Amino acid sequence: MTIIKAIGLIFMTMLNAFSYAQKAISEGTITYNISTQSENKSSQADPLSGATNTIYLKGSLSKTEMASPLGKETTIYDAKTGSGVILKEYSGQKLMITLTKENWINQNKKFEGIVFVNTSETKKIAGYNCTKATAKLKEGSEMIVYYAPEIIINDKEYNPLFKNLSGLAVQYEFQNGKLKFKYLLASVDFMPLAASRFDIPKSGYRIMTYDENRQGKKDGN
Repeated sequence: MTIIKAIGLIFMTMLNAFSYAQKAISEGTITYNISTQSENKSSQADPLSGATNTIYLKGSLSKTEMASPLGKETTIYDAKTGSGVILKEYSGQKLMITLTKENWINQNKKFEGIVFVNTSETKKIAGYNCTKATAKLKEGSEMIVYYAPEIIINDKEYNPLFKNLSGLAVQYEFQNGKLKFKYLLASVDFMPLAASRFDIPKSGYRIMTYDENRQGKKDGN
């Protein structure tokens, strides 16, 4: 066997081993615990203490549900059609904001072109061997993420923030105003989900289009 053939064989063996080690998720549930810290690191109580972010995946369907003591916000999205809704439940009020494909793109413009740059740092978090990566958001803030290359999400549209991330985000941090948000993976469940979990409610919500909601925010200012 020539040296070139031997090197090629070793490379293919390593590539196959890496591919075999990866696990792709097309269906399942991913849950994160959320915490915040103020800019001045004061002893003030965490406004999101006990908050969770749960992501349900089934093919092209995704449902992201953030629940906190302040209320609940849910996004249901179909990557195949490009449409979805945002459900907001705060202070006894229930609002449904409808999203077209164009609305979804506009909603996530701040994540367009985001590139994660790997560092040499690795860490074991929540049982996964993670690589540290950083990225700059359009408004200038930096995001730090530790991700597990062994797990790949098939539906890259479930969260446009991580569309270009080569694995599952296990822990990530970002700044929003004077608060630093930290998401930490609590669990990953590969059990199948009923399609009904992604049904859009037919009643109980005040319905508003994405453009109407944006206009309302401008008028409120």
